[in-house]
Amino acid sequence: MKRTAGLSEVKPARKPRGRPRSFDREAALASAMEVFWQKGFEGASVAELCDAMELNPPSLYSAFGDKEKLFVEAAERYSSDNRESCPYCDEPHARGAVEKMLTHAANEFTETSEHPRGCLMMMASTTAGNSSEGLQKWIAQKRAAARDNLRGRIKRGIEEGDVPSDADATALADFYFTVLTGMALHAREGASRRSLLATVAQAMSLFPKPQKKKLAAAA
Repeated sequence: MKRTAGLSEVKPARKPRGRPRSFDREAALASAMEVFWQKGFEGASVAELCDAMELNPPSLYSAFGDKEKLFVEAAERYSSDNRESCPYCDEPHARGAVEKMLTHAANEFTETSEHPRGCLMMMASTTAGNSSEGLQKWIAQKRAAARDNLRGRIKRGIEEGDVPSDADATALADFYFTVLTGMALHAREGASRRSLLATVAQAMSLFPKPQKKKLAAAA
């Protein structure tokens, strides 16, 4: 008589390998962005990323390449979201553009209901010291591009007359970018929104006053 296999002899169904059929790449990327934002590049382990993205390591590598490529894609998404939520260069005057950028940052850096405190890119620059030369170069280029955009907006203000003609656009951009960086780090340490907005007000009090005649003509 043929024996019937007992429960202990029944082999469990083999789990399918690779990405689940319901894999949502954008959702997974958003989850990775949150982990990098909270932990920084080096602090975010592959295990933590896989857990947040609901993927196993082979699936993560298959979908995104490796940890560095995943970080780059997450950081690009972060930068794109920021540009869309705060198109500060669209402000009619340079002073207003800089103030809008800093005010938006003060609010975003201290927002805790939707994402970690601070700035993902600032976290990256301070936590990727042991990463590859290529990644460090990429981060430096992204920061330089952001600073150049700010310098370009201030330079446009000089050309249009709402910033004094003798103002140094490069020095001003470096100064306000340094303020922005400090605000991000201060927020990570627990600074309040009120404190950061006070920093914005103090920084903007140092912005060169416009040449009244040219500003009136431009209005």
